[in-house]
Amino acid sequence: MTSAPDPTGDLRIAIGQAARRIRAERGGAGLADPQYTVLLWLNKSGPLTPGQLADLERVQPPSMTRTVNCLAELGLVAKAPHPTDGRQVVVSLTETGTAEVEETRRRRNTWLSGQLDAMTPEERRVLAEAAELLRRIAQA
Repeated sequence: MTSAPDPTGDLRIAIGQAARRIRAERGGAGLADPQYTVLLWLNKSGPLTPGQLADLERVQPPSMTRTVNCLAELGLVAKAPHPTDGRQVVVSLTETGTAEVEETRRRRNTWLSGQLDAMTPEERRVLAEAAELLRRIAQA
């Protein structure tokens, strides 16, 4: 006996598969997703402390410290003394880190654009509508 279609499960699986496929397009540094996400936060927000990054990523501070140290060793971020709290550091993107963000975005956009180009105008219209609905779900 076959079970009835599960639109909730089907949608969840499709979103996860699409996200994993897009994330597979990476810049030259070959960063893990959590490392790249740190670069995105710094690119969007400017310099942050490891504690602020940990809060944004909902991870424990020691885990974020390890991630930041790895990114610093790769030359993608720089650590500087905090201007008012000598116990902390401030993390910022380097030029190399900014280039990694831009290259990863370019590769992901190129891949996705190629997929969209292979679709019919009607399929692209449906996806444009779905994008808005998915944005609403994500912001709920």
